[in-house]
Amino acid sequence: MFELSKWAKEILRFSSIKSQFILEGNIYDIYPIEVNYKSFLNNTSNITNNNDLSGNHLSNQINNENETLQDKEVLIVKLIDFIGILFTEYERYDMIVSFEPIFGFKLIKGSMDNFKKFVKDNPNKDGFVPAILSRAYEAIENMVNTNELHVSVIINFASRLREIAERDIDEFLYKMFRLSQNALPKIAPSNDMKQPKFNVVFILVDKETDLPAWYSLDNHKVKVISIPRPDNVIRRNIIETLLPRINDYEKIKDDSSKKEEIIDLFIDNTHKMFGSEIVGIVSLAKRENISILDINEAIRRYKVGVKDNPWSNLNWNDIANAEEILKRKVKGQDKAIRRACEIIRRSFFDISGSQFGVSSSKPKGIMFFAGPTGVGKTELAKAITELVFGNQSSYIRFDMSEYSKEHTDQRLIGAPPGYVGYDAGGQLTNAIKQNPFSIVLFDEIEKAHPRIMDIFLQILDEGRLTSGRGETVYFNECIIIFTSNLGVYDMDVHGNKIIRVSPDMPYDKVEIEIKNFIHDYFKFRINRPEILNRIGENIIVFDFIRPESAKLIFEKMINNVKMRIYDSKKVKIDISENVYKFLLDYCTKDLSMGGRGIGNKIEEAFVNPLSTLLFKLNPKENETVEIEDILQDDLGWELRGKILMFEKN
Repeated sequence: MFELSKWAKEILRFSSIKSQFILEGNIYDIYPIEVNYKSFLNNTSNITNNNDLSGNHLSNQINNENETLQDKEVLIVKLIDFIGILFTEYERYDMIVSFEPIFGFKLIKGSMDNFKKFVKDNPNKDGFVPAILSRAYEAIENMVNTNELHVSVIINFASRLREIAERDIDEFLYKMFRLSQNALPKIAPSNDMKQPKFNVVFILVDKETDLPAWYSLDNHKVKVISIPRPDNVIRRNIIETLLPRINDYEKIKDDSSKKEEIIDLFIDNTHKMFGSEIVGIVSLAKRENISILDINEAIRRYKVGVKDNPWSNLNWNDIANAEEILKRKVKGQDKAIRRACEIIRRSFFDISGSQFGVSSSKPKGIMFFAGPTGVGKTELAKAITELVFGNQSSYIRFDMSEYSKEHTDQRLIGAPPGYVGYDAGGQLTNAIKQNPFSIVLFDEIEKAHPRIMDIFLQILDEGRLTSGRGETVYFNECIIIFTSNLGVYDMDVHGNKIIRVSPDMPYDKVEIEIKNFIHDYFKFRINRPEILNRIGENIIVFDFIRPESAKLIFEKMINNVKMRIYDSKKVKIDISENVYKFLLDYCTKDLSMGGRGIGNKIEEAFVNPLSTLLFKLNPKENETVEIEDILQDDLGWELRGKILMFEKN
């Protein structure tokens, strides 16, 4: 059953009380409205119905001899046309006229003869009668003050007036303000109810502040109404109206339960979207021949802008064996890898958040990696990217220590209009727009400014962000990963750093301590429990690098160096047992800095002196350099070795 939006009801409620309305907010969208179709045809002028996805005029669409007219019909129209229908069909006004900067007046509904009497000219081929502001005001004043008709005037694109007519705008606005005060309700001859009504003026602006404050402040004759994005009820009206236009509608036409299921799915997946975007989804479904039974695919393609879906092309065996694959890349974090794989498989089947509803616009997966520094948190994020997308090109990392200042949120989403860098957009929104299928890593989030938390909340809760340029990007095909060192250290009352967990503690104890601290941090220290609530049970605690794991990490890093040299120079490196053992002991003696600390020691004691040795020996392709000894003195480290012939297989 059709129901007018709340703001439309508010307009009707105050139409006999207020002489002018300022409409702000979502004024460029489309809106559903129910009409008596047959009577409506007799009084249709220039209204375009967006039910017709080709954009033809309503009259062209419905003057078909084979069209079966209903007593009631829901149309989807632009705001000026919505007001035209609202006031002629619901309030029985005689004429609705719009005025646009540069283009002039245009008849929306009513008699052309009456229209010409006020504008004193014939419309051009586009239906407009051009008029400068001073002349426009005279015509508007005559329409507002006429006793012969009930007229409504819509000043469209009023936010652009100052840019176009800067010299005349102040005088025009003062006259319009004065007109709001002097206007009186009328009883026109056509008014069969004999109730006085204002000849209402509508002023359409992007935001109320586009007009001077004095215009509406304490002006009891002017009503400011904000038009929001369509809610569930309005989206249902739009979707139900457009549903028959989608391919294979006949398959569900007589199945009320299936039809309702698809409508509910459509409504859920278009949360906070504009009505015009819903029309765009239906147009996309028609153009790409997507069945109504697969409407979710049309919504997905509209959001991400690409037809291919990497998630549907994942290798089943790779996901099934994800733990073994990831363990080759990240050593000593078996429990963390197991939890991460659970979330990856959940994302593969697209069931993240499914317990809360059939559909979800949230990201594919959310992970919060916590633990000491250098234990493999970033490395696991890269490994997951390679596992899911085949390479690391879809890995996007943001170091949140660079976003610790109040206004650095603009670097992520872009500066608002009027500020430097507005046209460039935001680093985060641009990255997701270019590649909606990504692993997004927010590194060390505790270092981000609290305003950044609002961005995280939008991503986790709604799966979307609006850039400073007004573009919406969607995160519903991404995996979001946060990393943090929270819980490893804390500050005492004097500001000194104290250690909360150490390698001496078993992993189970480390996990409990870190999780408890994270909960305390979000709930009480920064008072953002809603962030913690969105992260849920996806906190994955990494263990310290312990001696048995350190040996595996060392071995992997040494092999990486050897493979790099062979790949680039075709030279093989052999390390004697005594050198290998010495390096292992030296590089894994202090594990306080984790795997990164091991890597730094390897660079110091092996990589740097190895490069010196290779320059000294100058090996050729297919030769082998054998490292025989390692020395350290006041000048640093030295490797000694010789060249052996490389035996080809």
